[in-house]
Amino acid sequence: MSSFLHQRSLQAPSSDPFESSPRSRQNYQKPTAALLSRGPALLLLLLSLLVILGVIFPYLQSPISLFSFKSWSSDSKWREYTLPDAAAYVAKNNTLIVCAVSEAYLPFLNNWLISIARQKQQDKVLVIAEDFATLYKVNERWPGHAVLVPPALEAAAAHKFGSQGFFNFTARRPRHLLQILELGYNVMYNDVDMVWLADPFPYMEGEHDVYFTDDMAFVKPLNHSHGLPPPGKKGRPYICSCMIYLRPTPGAKLVMKKWIEELQAEPWSKAKKANDQPGFNWALLKTAAQVDMYLLPQSAFPTGGLYFRNKTWVKETKGMHVIIHNNYIVGFEKKIKRFREYGLWLVDDHASESPLGKI
Repeated sequence: MSSFLHQRSLQAPSSDPFESSPRSRQNYQKPTAALLSRGPALLLLLLSLLVILGVIFPYLQSPISLFSFKSWSSDSKWREYTLPDAAAYVAKNNTLIVCAVSEAYLPFLNNWLISIARQKQQDKVLVIAEDFATLYKVNERWPGHAVLVPPALEAAAAHKFGSQGFFNFTARRPRHLLQILELGYNVMYNDVDMVWLADPFPYMEGEHDVYFTDDMAFVKPLNHSHGLPPPGKKGRPYICSCMIYLRPTPGAKLVMKKWIEELQAEPWSKAKKANDQPGFNWALLKTAAQVDMYLLPQSAFPTGGLYFRNKTWVKETKGMHVIIHNNYIVGFEKKIKRFREYGLWLVDDHASESPLGKI
């Protein structure tokens, strides 16, 4: 007993009333220990909430709030989308159908797409957007089918034929095409003031490097030569640069490189309002001995100066037409009016057939 009493006297009296018994001490320690053990997790949760509120709160001030945040995130993604990414996503059978479009041309893009969709070739289409408005609008409705190759052009530019804006717009074309060829793809380029009446790919026969169409309006015999036409009065041929098919061969790449050189040698000026087509023709002429070229049949790929102005020829070649080009006329409204007159402005009644819908 004395031993027991001696041990008890060694204990210091507690100043904490909750330690009056072992049970009360145990009950007090449990919630304290649990809270301390969860401290790091709770701190992390609080920090996460603060970060989320910091990001979202500014958007909650606006009536478009979260929609704007979602749009910003999507737009940011497409800014980082590259031509190699887009080509790999869109290409079918190692082939792309490419156009270059600024915002002003979106109605023509939609009209062109409807005609391509009718030939079941729309999945191959890659739109090279020349401004961010076009990039976002196309990818919002048709994700992955538009890409912007920097630098972007000014969206406000109307690109009137003969203007510096038009030259800047079209002069980028051979660079886009060369990059696609370097990636190893076949590529068909179209201007969007065109309408497909049939599938053009069966006409890309053989294994030629470059396929193109004549821009002259005089009538050729149905069995005309498929070689590069002889030079005209200006010392060069009159081939259209708006409809081209290229295979990823050294010959096709050579033509694109030469085209770029010709455009650099003849830049736009107020005195000489150049466009890209003369440079393309000089490139063809200067590389003709090294490149396998093929002139597509006029009956299938007529210029607008023939199709819209020679009713007799149109009647004689009925059923042969593949792609109609609405050139030999200047101005958006005039082009639309002429398309309507010939039943080729499809967006009025058939917008639902386009991958973009009604825009």
